[in-house]
Amino acid sequence: MQTYSRHGKLVRDRIPQIIRKDGAEPVTYTADREEYRSRLRDKLGEEVAEFLEADEESAPEELADVLEVVRALAADLGIDADQLEKTREAKACARGGFADRIVWTGNR
Repeated sequence: MQTYSRHGKLVRDRIPQIIRKDGAEPVTYTADREEYRSRLRDKLGEEVAEFLEADEESAPEELADVLEVVRALAADLGIDADQLEKTREAKACARGGFADRIVWTGNR
């Protein structure tokens, strides 16, 4: 996979509009498909890191950012939200979820 310049970052679609409203003129370009996928993966890491650093008050917003990136990655892979949920449900049915808070420490 090709690596891209660290100059710039993937931002939400309305960010340029918000910057203009604040009186500045953003410099942007549209990533090609390969760069977009790479930058989405980077963005996922960034958003997960922000969630891990968040306090209880800001955690829901940060978690929503993670979900937004996950949905964008799924769409890029041709998976719609319903398909993604069905895949999650099937995996939860086969292997369980995390509600029981089980911590595995190895085998005997």
